[in-house]
Amino acid sequence: MSVSGIESILPFSGTTATTAPSPLGATPAAQGPTGPQFGQLLAQGIQGLEGMHDRADGLSVQAATGDLGAIHDYTIAATETSVATQLTVAVRNKAVEAFNEIMRMQVG
Repeated sequence: MSVSGIESILPFSGTTATTAPSPLGATPAAQGPTGPQFGQLLAQGIQGLEGMHDRADGLSVQAATGDLGAIHDYTIAATETSVATQLTVAVRNKAVEAFNEIMRMQVG
């Protein structure tokens, strides 16, 4: 699993924080907040989850081959990965739900 595909489709990945132009064409009076872009935070979160999965996978291989000294290390890593995956799915579901709600809104 890689996030390189996600980063390539995000129009603002790798850029610095700037204020987007107004939809009416007016120049905004003040600059928006600075900090990491949403796309960057999303990519970092997915990379972190991927790292957790890789660690749990490595520990499971060590447990299966008998090279793992303490089985509780694998159990903890697998549980942490499971909880992180469940959280990621819950956040995704809420984002999809919010998007669908916005799409149902009537304009005007």
